Amino acid sequence: MTLPKTGEAMTEDAKILVVDDEPIVCLSLTNWLQEENYQAKAVGDGLGAIAAVQQENWDIVLLDLKMPGMDGLEVLRKVKEIAPHTVVIMMTAYASVPSSVQAMKEGAYDYIIKPLDVEELTLMLNKIVEHQHLVTENILLRKRLTDRYTYEDIIGKSAAMQKVFELIDTVADTNATVLITGETGTGKELVARAIHTNSSRRYSPFIAVSCGALPDTLLESELFGYEKGAFTGAERTKKGRFELASHGTLFLDEIGDISIKTQIKLLRVLQERNFQRLGGTELVEVDVRLIAATNRDLARAVEENVFRSDLYYRLNVVNVHLPPLRERKEDIPLLVTHFMEKFNVEFNKKFDRVEPAALEQMTSYPWPGNIRELENVIERAVVIDQGPELKLGSLPFCNIEQSARGEPEALEDVEKAHICRMLERHGWNIAKTARTLNIDRTTLHKKIKKFSLVKTTQ
Repeated sequence: MTLPKTGEAMTEDAKILVVDDEPIVCLSLTNWLQEENYQAKAVGDGLGAIAAVQQENWDIVLLDLKMPGMDGLEVLRKVKEIAPHTVVIMMTAYASVPSSVQAMKEGAYDYIIKPLDVEELTLMLNKIVEHQHLVTENILLRKRLTDRYTYEDIIGKSAAMQKVFELIDTVADTNATVLITGETGTGKELVARAIHTNSSRRYSPFIAVSCGALPDTLLESELFGYEKGAFTGAERTKKGRFELASHGTLFLDEIGDISIKTQIKLLRVLQERNFQRLGGTELVEVDVRLIAATNRDLARAVEENVFRSDLYYRLNVVNVHLPPLRERKEDIPLLVTHFMEKFNVEFNKKFDRVEPAALEQMTSYPWPGNIRELENVIERAVVIDQGPELKLGSLPFCNIEQSARGEPEALEDVEKAHICRMLERHGWNIAKTARTLNIDRTTLHKKIKKFSLVKTTQ
């Protein structure tokens, strides 16, 4: 068999494997494909084909249907197991067309009848390669879009988040103290880590401390360390977080919750760049960049005399404000996709799309818990459902299930709906709602936790 050159060269990127037990077919086809700028190779039997597919990535396989030993159908199945995205074209004699149709049902792209029609094969290959290029371009475009709207692990295409990204770029490689403000769950620690990662201190430690989670006395020893014998139980000298973060970054979350006493010590460190461990007399020099975060209004706290003004100004050299999720709704689809992909991997699921009604609900929902709440919602949805579509009914908001199902039927659902209505009526004032329901506040909190109720009004 001799195949003439068709004239129009094809991309040299495409790799084609020819599988045929006739040597003349293998030789003619590979020569022609190489003249057309394809990367081509031929093997003479099914076992050779399987070995070739295991060893290399092939864009297209031209596979003879009738071969001694392992026939084309069996080879097709093996190829699709090994490389499901490889395109397989069956080559067949006219009498084997029914078998070729069966091959298409099992994953073959198409079949072509021997002796091969060059024009038909050319059109088929062009179509396949063009489609593969479009798929590749779409993948690269999606990656570029994702990269464009992602800064480290922070995601956002909204104007507000793009400004945050720009500010991170501006301040990262300086030693300026940064104050990150924003509601709970907006991603303040992610911003702090991004600043550190993009700074000259990136190879030194990033140490995070949640000030609100520690009693004042324990926080002081955590930050500054202590000497052996400084207090009962201090059996050895311990370095504090300032020392552990040496030459790196110390991130103090919930800075608005620290006491006046600790504020004074913190101010001294910022001014003098040294401190004493608890129970110690020697000054410990420190080279640390400080990043603080709060969900409180520190300016108001200063006015109320619960936060020192001098410390506030020391901390607020550069302010990075993170908007709540309800003010950056255009970021919600990106975040939903990100969290679906994350939990697909974690729970071995295959969610790849979102029901329009579910996306509409998530876009209109006010997200009092912000991104942290959204992440928890997507995690729950992925866990309880099988996919591949994330559906409205999988969302836990107290008002969604009722709209999806109509009036509640089970007694527990009736109780849940009633508690939700009373909470909304009283603006989520726990005391008022508990009095209306004639239960104590502890019981109401248990009910809220049991039913996973979340605030839906501002």
